[in-house]
Amino acid sequence: MDAEEPLNLVPLPGSERPERTGYRAHGALSPEAPVEATLILRRRAPLPADAFTSPLTAQELGERYGASPGDLQLVVSTLARLGVTIDEENAAERRVRVSGPAAVLARVFGTDLAESRPADAGADAPSYRQRTGGLSIPAELDGVVTAVLGLDDRPQARAQFRVARPAAVTTSYTPPQLGAVYDFPAGTDGSGQTIAIVELGGGYVQSDLDTYFAGLGIPTPSVTAVGVDGGANVPGQDPNGADGEVMLDIEVAGSLAPGASIVVYFAPNTDAGFLDAVSTAAHATPTPAAISISWGQSEDQWTAQARTAFDQALQDAAALGVTTTVAAGDDGSSDRVGDGKAHVDFPASSPHALACGGTRLDADTSTGTVRSETVWNNGTGNGATGGGVSAVFALPSWQGTVGVPLGPGGTDAGGAANGPGGRGVPDVSAVADPQTGYRVRVDGRDLVIGGTSAVAPLWAALIARLAQSTGKRFGLVQPALYDSIRAGQVAAGFRDITSGDNGAYAAGAGWDACTGLGVPDGARLLAAL
Repeated sequence: MDAEEPLNLVPLPGSERPERTGYRAHGALSPEAPVEATLILRRRAPLPADAFTSPLTAQELGERYGASPGDLQLVVSTLARLGVTIDEENAAERRVRVSGPAAVLARVFGTDLAESRPADAGADAPSYRQRTGGLSIPAELDGVVTAVLGLDDRPQARAQFRVARPAAVTTSYTPPQLGAVYDFPAGTDGSGQTIAIVELGGGYVQSDLDTYFAGLGIPTPSVTAVGVDGGANVPGQDPNGADGEVMLDIEVAGSLAPGASIVVYFAPNTDAGFLDAVSTAAHATPTPAAISISWGQSEDQWTAQARTAFDQALQDAAALGVTTTVAAGDDGSSDRVGDGKAHVDFPASSPHALACGGTRLDADTSTGTVRSETVWNNGTGNGATGGGVSAVFALPSWQGTVGVPLGPGGTDAGGAANGPGGRGVPDVSAVADPQTGYRVRVDGRDLVIGGTSAVAPLWAALIARLAQSTGKRFGLVQPALYDSIRAGQVAAGFRDITSGDNGAYAAGAGWDACTGLGVPDGARLLAAL
């Protein structure tokens, strides 16, 4: 089309991006710079609450609640006419991947794109794209396109893990030892199940995995890498960085569910890449029993459109029978925001994620006997379990009687105002303190690592073993876990953690905003389910 032809644009609700501290703009992006983005389309029909009670097939989900063919065709034809390249279209996942020169995409979506670098970085540091304010979309797509993600490609999330200093380690555990401590169901190993793991950087080395599992006397499980949006398995960069996260996730899940197939989805660390990886994993064949996510960011550091689109992807996963286990954060009740207020981490704060908090564990590895287990909190700046009350997601019905404290209030995922009672985080827990952490192997080195990022794959492995034993997938498992318990009551299949705090919140009897329902008693949990 003629570049001078005026465009009729309308604002895209929820796309306003506030200033992000820690980055500096270095002038406008070159007009010819290549830019990619993901568009999310509306559902053809709302997903009903009973969609989570029995799993749908991917085909059923797509045909009933995906994008309509008419909406998809309208989006594709409109954008193509405006000079945007259509790279991928997926009606079932309601996603359209697009690309084009910066000048074209900035014009079509009503924004300015600047070149950005971390404020404390030198001129040779990697640069990113950044935008501020809101986006617009062509008027004919008003209401059809609900999110445009990825135009700003600054890192969206951080890995929720901490490498222990050797001098600080008081004790450490192999994942199978923790399987004994938490009484994972006997006679199960995850056979016949798939565990998906989402990674936003780093990679794994097969020889490290072979060495690690051989040391545990476990056959190396099947591990497959899948690239999303140009992401790839790129190991060997930094054992204290993203490689540590990747290896931790694989080694915890693989040694606790060695019979399961593990598929690792590598994507760019952007809101678009993160969402696309989760959506791709959820809709994969075979459908995974669980998706493990050890990455996140304070929920107010996301645009409203990104939170809503991501939550809808987790809804899709739950409707397909997939349980998504998500690290609740490693920076206590502040979630590293620094304004003196309490914050929770997203996507853990989505009511469609099983939010995983952390403990400090002292146990006898020879017998599995627990001497003590308390809330993980090593003091300001030294790591503590995330937990609290969402400012954007309303209190779910299954959490309504457990005594979630009043939170900051705000709006729900659709932008509607809700009261001060929001979704409580976390739901469940396990050991996360790096001082009582997990023994793993990364880039040829044996390390002890902690963080709630270890708890997400531990729970994913437990879900896979429960699925193997029961012959069913659990999807949104929280209604069964909470099972209408009241404040102060201990849920069936859990050992309550009643000592410690994460800053603003203290542990107590029953559910609390530090360790949720507690840590698993796997055999009893199987009986309860």
